Amino acid sequence: MPSSAPAVADRVAHFIGGRQCHSQAPQAAEVCNPATGDVLSVTPAAGAEEVATAVEAARAAFPGWSATPVTQRAKILFCCRQVLHDHAEELARLICLENGKTLDEARGDVTRGLEVLDFACHIPHLLKGECLSDVAEQLDGMTSREPLGVCAGITPFNFPVMVPMWMVPLAVACGNTFVLKPSPKVPFSANRLAELFCEGGLPEGVFNVVHGGREAVAALCEHRDVRAVSFVGSTPAARWVYETAARHGKRVQSAGGAKNVLLVMPDADWDSTIRAIMGSAFGCAGQRCMAGSLLMGVGAAAQPLRERVSAAAAALTLGSSLEDPTIGMGPVIDRAARDRLFGAIDRADHEGLPLLCDGRSRVPQRGFFVGPTIFDHVTPDRAMFREELFGPVVALAEPASLGEAIDWLNRLPYGNGATIFTSSGAAAREFARRISCGMVGINVGVPAPMAVFPFCGWGDSFFGDLHVQGMEGVQFFTRQKIVLSRWDQGYIRRQGW
Repeated sequence: MPSSAPAVADRVAHFIGGRQCHSQAPQAAEVCNPATGDVLSVTPAAGAEEVATAVEAARAAFPGWSATPVTQRAKILFCCRQVLHDHAEELARLICLENGKTLDEARGDVTRGLEVLDFACHIPHLLKGECLSDVAEQLDGMTSREPLGVCAGITPFNFPVMVPMWMVPLAVACGNTFVLKPSPKVPFSANRLAELFCEGGLPEGVFNVVHGGREAVAALCEHRDVRAVSFVGSTPAARWVYETAARHGKRVQSAGGAKNVLLVMPDADWDSTIRAIMGSAFGCAGQRCMAGSLLMGVGAAAQPLRERVSAAAAALTLGSSLEDPTIGMGPVIDRAARDRLFGAIDRADHEGLPLLCDGRSRVPQRGFFVGPTIFDHVTPDRAMFREELFGPVVALAEPASLGEAIDWLNRLPYGNGATIFTSSGAAAREFARRISCGMVGINVGVPAPMAVFPFCGWGDSFFGDLHVQGMEGVQFFTRQKIVLSRWDQGYIRRQGW
């Protein structure tokens, strides 16, 4: 039964100081429904002046919010958590509308974001410092974690709720205020998030949203009152944000792209392995930094893997989940993404790479669809092996052994995620110890960590020191203060106590 789409405004507003703020800036982008191609709205291209207005609102709110007792901040976050939980389905439908995910994927997006908020609600415990008495004669030492000030988040289109929620709950729980600059392609869920946090009791100005493109990003990276910048996007953009914001004296965590591997050993359990591969490679239309886009069948696993994954991919249905909840895969984000992916498929096809599944065929006439695509016999010298395409395109390779597979993978510049499917503890242990990446799965299609652990990209997948989520997230949004105290013990005697 078709589901009704949420209503949205004809022109997107900023959310600054607890209210909608309409912009006179020129248009940054059209907001389309990727499943139909229909234009839903337009996003303003905020410049330095409008960014400064959002930063000023956050700066003005910081003294009061940072002075709010941590237990009171936790109570407010618990209320926010309930409000967001009550509106989870609304957020999921907004994600479907502006991003094109299936409804189940959109619900997962919201759920994973709420898990970070759950973690942030424990902030009274997470912010506890350390104490050591008599560190020297009559000298006691104590540490505390202090908020930074105004923090900024710059987020991509592919997880419109989860990625902002990697940042916002921990930043504000730690006593900071926040300015979010989402992708101009997915503005609705970002604005609705800010509204819901305000409904939950977050004071005006603590969470602000400003829309725009590169000029807005540069303004946040350069603004003197922004103390920390958290970014998720492509590797070239992540490197630029890291270098620019760091050059302006800011703390930076900047997550980039990836080329993640799914390695199948001959002793893998085939049914569970194929289910995991399909979710990893084609979930969210392959538009995620944890997507498994490099598939390897080791030795005797190559042929059955080829047959099984091709059959499963061919069975996937494409379309709009808001119109048909049974749809298996949604569209890519826009026409440019579709055309870029078709171009990459064309080039690899012309270069002679065998196609097991061709995503240029069997696509709906409306919307921006790319079908599941699998190239066979891809070797490490091929661009298809090395380059992130960010779509439902998979390269199938055939290393002769586990050792050869690991050697091939460790040549890649990225270091985000890698999974092995096997029944052998020895093979799993060797893979986990030798693979050069930050997140390893063993019989897990998407080894993205839960909120209590950091999201640990390596190499060209991350620039900075402290990652999002977990205690590294708390550390990123705070700075340590140490107090050394010594008291005159003779004072007690002189007072006759």
